[in-house]
Amino acid sequence: MHGAFSVRKALLLGPLFFLICFGLGYPILNRYDPGKIPGTSDAAGYCDMVRNPLHIASYRPLVPALAKPFYWMAEGRIASWDPALFGMLVATSILTAATAVTILAIGLRCGLSYATSLAGAMLFLVNFAVPNWNLAAYIDSGEAFFLALVAWSLLSARWYLLPLWAIPGSLSKETFAPFAFVFAMVWWLSDRPLRPRRLGWVAGLGLLESATVLLSFSSSGGFVLGALHYTTAMGVFSRVGFVPALLHCLTAHEFWFTFIWLLPLGLPRLSRMDRRWVWATAATFLLALLFGAYNNALGNTTRAFFNISGPLLSLSAAAFLTNSKSQTA
Repeated sequence: MHGAFSVRKALLLGPLFFLICFGLGYPILNRYDPGKIPGTSDAAGYCDMVRNPLHIASYRPLVPALAKPFYWMAEGRIASWDPALFGMLVATSILTAATAVTILAIGLRCGLSYATSLAGAMLFLVNFAVPNWNLAAYIDSGEAFFLALVAWSLLSARWYLLPLWAIPGSLSKETFAPFAFVFAMVWWLSDRPLRPRRLGWVAGLGLLESATVLLSFSSSGGFVLGALHYTTAMGVFSRVGFVPALLHCLTAHEFWFTFIWLLPLGLPRLSRMDRRWVWATAATFLLALLFGAYNNALGNTTRAFFNISGPLLSLSAAAFLTNSKSQTA
């Protein structure tokens, strides 16, 4: 049945996806500590937030806050496992599983079959980005989840839900704010006929995001961190240059590990997906690329690329592999 997704299916698939995610992320408990490895060392800061809510990086508090109850439950009870890493793995597994359920619901909303939509959710989960970032004690799983909710809200014409995702999404990661606003704005511009009332919900999203980011930064020393980051980025930008930095983002090995099969499988059926979603994803992807070039962020930009385009490309790839057609293209 196209477009319908029962609560019973969600209750069945949610725990299944959670167990898959926990298995994918298990190496951080018993194989390696991401906080001690270059490239994933930010995980140490997020684990410190789980242990200490007053940590200076608390302008991204949502995922560590979700992890904290599981940290309390695990502390002193899980032998050699780090309870903070355990809490982060449970929290990120919940968010990533919820993202997969949302992708399945989006696929049905796009007119894909249940089997194809399920395949799209599974393709999302097994991508390089999920175990290596979203489940590696990072906070990107929160951004991915709320961006997927934005796409679902727009596809289902529930524009009034957009402001609801503004605060938790921005508290997951501050880049959610510009990404979600541009995504929704381009979607509105791609829609026909243009509906001014819907633009009001987009404006509400942008205002709440801006207020949330400003308040969270001001309450956690984030403005100081932001100023330092700006100064550092300008220094990097002046040395590297915009075009070389942009190319670095697209030639980083992380980019190719993530998209080497996702792009070839996802692009052939992209024209049959909802054009508003395609345009919104393309514009937001470009914004992330500009941010990455400005910071010379190299492979770190790939995390944003995947959170923005992963659901669309995963469903499009599933449609290609199953020879399925979207009914809302």
